[in-house]
Amino acid sequence: MDRKPVASSNIKSIAYNEEQRVLEIEFVRGGIYAYSNVPKDVYESLKNAPSTGKYFIKYIKEIFACKRVK
Repeated sequence: MDRKPVASSNIKSIAYNEEQRVLEIEFVRGGIYAYSNVPKDVYESLKNAPSTGKYFIKYIKEIFACKRVK
């Protein structure tokens, strides 16, 4: 997946695989996490949110299962 950089103090980049519905988030402090079963509209909203970090905390962090990939 090609990660796109985002303007955030906590999140470095994001990537999405539409076929597998997997959202990858690379954090500034290290680590890449894959979130499962994320709808495309959630990814699009994250990508376009005024605050990527706030959107992540409210709509993704505790909602979708994740695992560390790196």
